[in-house]
Amino acid sequence: MKLSYIIVEDNDLDRLSLKVLLKNYADFECAGEYTSAEEALKPIKENKPQIIFLDVDMGAMSGITLRSMLPEIPVCIFITSHPEYAIDGFEQNALDFLTKPLKKERFEQCILRAKQYLLIKEKASLLDENIGADSIFIKEGHEKIKINTHEILFLEALKDYTKIVTAHKSHFVLSSLSGLLLENAFSSFIRIHRSFAVPKHYIKKLNSNEVIINQFTIPIGRTYKLQLQNL
Repeated sequence: MKLSYIIVEDNDLDRLSLKVLLKNYADFECAGEYTSAEEALKPIKENKPQIIFLDVDMGAMSGITLRSMLPEIPVCIFITSHPEYAIDGFEQNALDFLTKPLKKERFEQCILRAKQYLLIKEKASLLDENIGADSIFIKEGHEKIKINTHEILFLEALKDYTKIVTAHKSHFVLSSLSGLLLENAFSSFIRIHRSFAVPKHYIKKLNSNEVIINQFTIPIGRTYKLQLQNL
């Protein structure tokens, strides 16, 4: 599967350097290149590439402003000479933030991360619909899989997605752990760590530092110990 991308970069040399690096990836396909955010906005909306590479500082409209107008584009990678913009960039759901001059090894890490993210997005996304309060649908490829929440052993936050672990299989959804816990289907779950939540009925054994669920040992975060003591 070809991954389409658009470049928005006002510096000719930097744009050329990026294109040279991207030539190493046969599964990447350029859908356009532009020198300003204003020029790029309409083509990006029309072509809907999977990835946009944006310079941050581009005159009248910055790359960060442009990204804020394109929330439907799955992957945004900012490229800039000003690392101090990183926080603003990540607030606009940037997948990565690269500083100039681009380094081949760092760029390879970025591309690998983009591929992994898009693969997970394609194979696993949480559907908005729940069945009652005790089951959910997970989309995997072209199939919808029903999972009973009482079969889920724990939830684990993994950067851009959440892993749902049952006794038989792990599933991945493009939703934050905090977002999942707001769903009615997960009302019986309790967060025990920044990265983990477990169903209360599966907690059979715990000590000051960890919870044992089936064969899994799950750490307890310091800020979550008090609520566990009240179970």
